[in-house]
Amino acid sequence: MDIKPINAIVYNQEKVDINDVIAPPYDVITSAQQDELYKKSPYNIVRLILTKGDNRYEDAKNFFEKWQSEGVLKHTDKPCIFYLIQKYTTENGKKIERKGFIARNKIEKFETKKILPHEYTMGGPKEDRLKLTKAAEANFSQIFLVYNDPEKQIENKILPKYLPQKPFIDATDSNGVQNIVYLIDDPEDIKVFEQTLKGKTTLIADGHHRYETAMAYSEISNNPEAQYVMSYFTNADDENLIIFPTHRIITKFIEPYILLEAVKKYFDLEEFTFNSANKAKVKEQFLASIEKSNEKVISMGLYMKNVNKFYLLKLKEGMTDLVDAPDVLKKLDLTVLHDLIITKELGYSAQDQMAQNGIKYIKQEFEAFDMVDLGKAEASFIMAYPKMKDILDISSQGYRMPQKSTYFYPKLLSGIVINPLK
Repeated sequence: MDIKPINAIVYNQEKVDINDVIAPPYDVITSAQQDELYKKSPYNIVRLILTKGDNRYEDAKNFFEKWQSEGVLKHTDKPCIFYLIQKYTTENGKKIERKGFIARNKIEKFETKKILPHEYTMGGPKEDRLKLTKAAEANFSQIFLVYNDPEKQIENKILPKYLPQKPFIDATDSNGVQNIVYLIDDPEDIKVFEQTLKGKTTLIADGHHRYETAMAYSEISNNPEAQYVMSYFTNADDENLIIFPTHRIITKFIEPYILLEAVKKYFDLEEFTFNSANKAKVKEQFLASIEKSNEKVISMGLYMKNVNKFYLLKLKEGMTDLVDAPDVLKKLDLTVLHDLIITKELGYSAQDQMAQNGIKYIKQEFEAFDMVDLGKAEASFIMAYPKMKDILDISSQGYRMPQKSTYFYPKLLSGIVINPLK
């Protein structure tokens, strides 16, 4: 992996409040959030990453150039790396500090296996991002890459030097995640980052569309800067890197007993009966049992409408032989669920699953339960936390996981740094 510091463009914090101009990634911004961000500041980066109007790409380019001429955006004095610490609390009350850094990396084709994808992409988002990149000639958002370094060289050598200093950015996003950023422009410190990543393979955790856009742009641009793309790097060996599951929600009508009979063909069931008084406590036990069981055998949870029970599903011995997938994918709970239950038993076509027709993919655990309780879904399959080892095994063998398999939280903010491509 060849990385370099960024010839960065950043917000001039003497002219704007950084909390007013940052935004989530473009692909998670709803139309209502877009309106809110527009109102928050005339310089909010949403005007660059998700512009309104008919001439979106040209408008984004004009905003970008205008803000630079007004001094709202400025170049850093020297090329630099941005060290980012994201602090948040999980639904279960655990305090997390995910650490990583933003730099540029050389764009590599997937065939080299220096950068590994783990999910499939769709054409529409790539076309949209390529038009924006052509117009603005800049990266406004980061790719999310994961590398391995058990020795934690950057964390041990670099971080202690900067933690006592005042951060370059200290901003809290709309989800309550505190984003603390240190600007690193010391050449000797930058060498530590470059040497740590040298020769390593990285995995795309998030931003597959943006990475494939960068590959496409690098092939049509004559500018050497376009051969690199802005990315966020985090260490897979850091316990603060948590991958959240994406749960499967059945919205097309099905009788609970029919679904149970289908599930029993492949899974052993353990019941967790509850009433209104003890539901919260039983749910907590149920969720813990999913994780504990999944360490030994493919396991997941099931919750159905109008049934006062949670079900722990444990795959029966030999059932993976029935799964139509490469061996490395058969150890994934989602592969088993989609192939045996959603496709074979419930009859959802590949097109239905891709279009989320009768099935939804929900990231928030509480929402997976709430949709059933509110009558918006017939059933929820509660998935265990994905394992980084499985993702790396699958990617290194040239395969990709089912769509919406992983959820790397928290998302990376847009507005911390911009990488110019000219």
